Amino acid sequence: MKKILYYRFLITILLASVFGCTTPYNYQANGFEDVIVIAATITNEYKFQEIKISRTYTLEESAPKFETEAVVYVTDDANNRYEFEEGDNSYISATQFQASPERQYQLHVLTKNGKSYVSSIEKLTTQTPLESIEAKAVTRNNVLGVEITANSSDPTNTSKYYRYEYEETSQIIAPRWFPQKAVANMFPAGSKPKGEIIFADRTTEARVCFSSQKSNTILLTSTNNLSSDKVVNFPVRFISSTDNYIRNRYSILVKQYVQSLASYTYYETLKSISSSGSLLSQTQPGFFSGNIKSVDNPREKVIGFFDVSSYSEKRLFFNFIDIFPKEKIPEYQYHCPDENQIIKEAPLLYFYNYCFIDDPLLCQGNEILDLISTNSKVYYPSKPTVYILYPVACGDCTAFSSNIKPSFWID
Repeated sequence: MKKILYYRFLITILLASVFGCTTPYNYQANGFEDVIVIAATITNEYKFQEIKISRTYTLEESAPKFETEAVVYVTDDANNRYEFEEGDNSYISATQFQASPERQYQLHVLTKNGKSYVSSIEKLTTQTPLESIEAKAVTRNNVLGVEITANSSDPTNTSKYYRYEYEETSQIIAPRWFPQKAVANMFPAGSKPKGEIIFADRTTEARVCFSSQKSNTILLTSTNNLSSDKVVNFPVRFISSTDNYIRNRYSILVKQYVQSLASYTYYETLKSISSSGSLLSQTQPGFFSGNIKSVDNPREKVIGFFDVSSYSEKRLFFNFIDIFPKEKIPEYQYHCPDENQIIKEAPLLYFYNYCFIDDPLLCQGNEILDLISTNSKVYYPSKPTVYILYPVACGDCTAFSSNIKPSFWID
């Protein structure tokens, strides 16, 4: 049992290194082994390539331990050497470069404690572009949603193995945004009233924001058993029609990696073990290794794979009503009822009288000052002396998202 739990935990470590976050298994750290974890993919895209190197970590720690001060480089069979420099949480190539189909590549890592690791020699896979991505309304397991699918084909019939990732972005529009911001101007201590509300035009964007996230699952498909090397409507992402992530405008960048058989098998094994169900399963995966080995100690356990993949990508945008013209728009991320709903539901929770006579039931001027000054509530107009105070996120999307518009965004 300990062996099963231990290796499942190592899988969690690797997934965290590749995708950034996972939910750890409830594994006890007795007999914990310190193992290096390497996630390295270089592609034919001309860019600063990235390699992630970390170490296994116990459940008492919140994230993988980044391996600092390592010497990392990639060589090819033409005696070119591509150096990688230490960044915040990964190693980035010192210069931009791209994998070439004429060359063969090998990864080299020398850690600060003097241990050396080297990958097998790999070559670029067939350069097959991602032809298209589509979004359409479908029903899966009795749930209506939008399914994003990928399509690709290789007339040479040599690609065969495909891996997909995605980055998605949601546009967020605060439903109770007001162009003027209420500011509490507090008077000297002991003053009655103790302050006043003044209004100032907003100087920063607070109505429209953007939230982005990356895929955290392994998406694989193979055409090896098909008569032609075509990926047809491979499901990359499914989002329920009630999910507020697609409430307004949505964009997804789908990334396609053509893999070697060895790389595909490695990721397929990783996916199988990481999603095989109960920890009490009698399946005993053992330690599975990739194509990276220790130079000094062939018996040392090394987690990871050095992948040289051809890469392509496509981006898609849609509005909720484009996909679901007759469906109800999903609710906002926070409960922000309109004035009629407030009157029906709970007027005392939202309506405040802006006055200062000594009757807290009739006048809540001081309470308004306190709520505004502490940024606990946001102002929305009703009548001249009646304020509607909402949770801040209802009128200011920067409370939980970013007001920086992505460079790729198209309205």
